[in-house]
Amino acid sequence: MDSPQNIKKRVKSVNNINKITKAMEMVAATKMRKSQEIALASRPYAFAALDFLATVSSLDQKLPELFEVREVKKVLFVLVSSDKGLAGAFNSSVFRKFEKHEKEYPASAKGSGAAREEKFYIAVGEKSCNYLEKKGLNIVQKFNAVGDYTTPEQVHPITDFIVKGFIEKKWDRVIVVSTHFRSALKQEPHVRRILPIDFDHIKETVQQIIPERGKFAELIKEHQITFVPDRMRLKQFLIEPSSEKVLQQLGEHLFFIQFYHLILEANASEHSARRMAMKTASDNASDLGEKLNLQYNKSRQSKITTEISEISAGAEALN
Repeated sequence: MDSPQNIKKRVKSVNNINKITKAMEMVAATKMRKSQEIALASRPYAFAALDFLATVSSLDQKLPELFEVREVKKVLFVLVSSDKGLAGAFNSSVFRKFEKHEKEYPASAKGSGAAREEKFYIAVGEKSCNYLEKKGLNIVQKFNAVGDYTTPEQVHPITDFIVKGFIEKKWDRVIVVSTHFRSALKQEPHVRRILPIDFDHIKETVQQIIPERGKFAELIKEHQITFVPDRMRLKQFLIEPSSEKVLQQLGEHLFFIQFYHLILEANASEHSARRMAMKTASDNASDLGEKLNLQYNKSRQSKITTEISEISAGAEALN
């Protein structure tokens, strides 16, 4: 058994760690609430944008290049992670999802020349940058320090770079791997194709982001609201004076809204995961502190008992 002095030092260290993790938990909880409010508040606008994208993609007229489905020779993967660590399994779950998709992608795209497709990568977040560099993949651009609460100004450079590359045919398909915020206790990594824009993928995206539980989900069921676009009920628009220019700008803006919403969901997921990780660390530190205190008391009691026995034995020897 360790000496009481050594155990006391360990107790002090554990208590210091507990104070740090508790403080980090409170900071993460504050950031989580704010980022969660922003992400949830953006959902109605994101639903409207996706619905409008579905309508535009089904128009019987010439569509802008963002809606152009062409032979896939080059694929761009956008990997969204955090800049900081201590977020539990947040980043590792995204990386596992990415690796799983990398393995399944050629099989799912069998017959389309997937094995010959050239792949490029964009890293959003310091952790994804480190991960892609470690794997030796072709990183065409890095975007770090996006912030705890992402603003539209921080996302515009990313979407502008992606759109410009797609229009210039540097890549023919864009796939994003990020995290979707389900609740404060549940965040799910997912893979989403965002370019080219077409009706079927937009419908799939809407189905993925509709909440399953909570007030919003109950309201949807109560009023029988559907956000999933239906080809038979799409509205028709008369666009003047130039449908090509209007649709080009509209498509880019709606694409930006879709990507911005993805980043907001990732922000909320990151802070939620970090809060849970820090709470778990605080709880573990508290449990370890209690065990060490018990061990310290036992060690101290044992030492006192030994000293009393030695004094008693010495007194008897003198008599």
